Amino acid sequence: MSFSSLVSDMTFRDRGDREETRSQVSRARSYQSTAATSVSISGDISSQLHGGYSHPLARAWQAERQLTKSMLIYPLFISDQPDEDIPIPSLPNQHRRGLNRLLPFLRPLVAKGLKSVILFGVPIAPGAKDILGTAADDPTGPVISAIKLLRRAFPSLFIVADVCLCEYTSHGHCGILRDDGSLNNALSVDRISDVAMAYADAGAHCVAPSDMNDGRIRAIKLKLIESGIAHQVVLMSYAAKFSGCLYGPFRDAAGSSPSFGDRRCYQLPPGGRGLARRAIVRDINEGADIIMVKPASQYLDIISDAKELGKDLPVAAYQVSGEFAMIHAGAKAGVFDLKAMAFEATEGILRAGATIVVSYFTPEFLDWLSN
Repeated sequence: MSFSSLVSDMTFRDRGDREETRSQVSRARSYQSTAATSVSISGDISSQLHGGYSHPLARAWQAERQLTKSMLIYPLFISDQPDEDIPIPSLPNQHRRGLNRLLPFLRPLVAKGLKSVILFGVPIAPGAKDILGTAADDPTGPVISAIKLLRRAFPSLFIVADVCLCEYTSHGHCGILRDDGSLNNALSVDRISDVAMAYADAGAHCVAPSDMNDGRIRAIKLKLIESGIAHQVVLMSYAAKFSGCLYGPFRDAAGSSPSFGDRRCYQLPPGGRGLARRAIVRDINEGADIIMVKPASQYLDIISDAKELGKDLPVAAYQVSGEFAMIHAGAKAGVFDLKAMAFEATEGILRAGATIVVSYFTPEFLDWLSN
């Protein structure tokens, strides 16, 4: 069965309210299934290159260089409460912000040279989460609203939209589940690719699926091609995303902890270098424009592998919340200097082969870097 044929039944079982079900189904729209034969393209899907360099910043990412402001992407947690501005205790100096608080915060950073942000939605309203994560592509939800707001306010800012369901599902997992609690890859990919399309349609310059479901890069690429916008949307793959203990502060910020079990069945196991290499090759072949490794500092060998396997693609590395929090804790304890350690960790990532860094240190780097 397809996602479209199950959405109504599954939402009804979760909510038990027919009127609410109809509302949720309208929000959880599904595009027509995109088998490879339904898309007329010349050559393999990996031949579709224009999206990867349609934007000036994306073109700049094609070049290797030393640490500069243009290679930094700043993570933002966007609340569905418009006036919220709440510090995240486990993530120093980071806040969860609503739309009304977003522009005043970003204006001075853009003036200092902020080039790119990655958006994570945080639904807090009662009833916002369900088993399908239907709020993920709600046209009035935090991510789509933020994309439109930022496009108007900062025309030159490059907007990346993280694509996942964990923040929006009542169970906290990164897809749609079977009755036994395991991940249904086919339905999850259909749903994830719909969400990616909604963000692209809203104006995101880049969509970045982080769910780790098999085949989601190809599904998104095909839908971008069918919709006629593949030439203007960068597809960044979290190709090598490892499970581990460094995501706690992020889950506090995004409210995305699983309600049961863990994500080891779809995130890569620590030490799974062979699996990471296979995932990188798979996502390159499925049409990814950028390959990401996460976490960053603990997987320098995987960053190096990504650069080897995708030597003609930009490689991104995510300095995850746990890495950031540990550096702050060490500096607070007087073990080392914050600035020196932030530079050392980031430059190590670059030496390993990354050309893009997703970092919570971005505001500090805007002050520390001259260009």
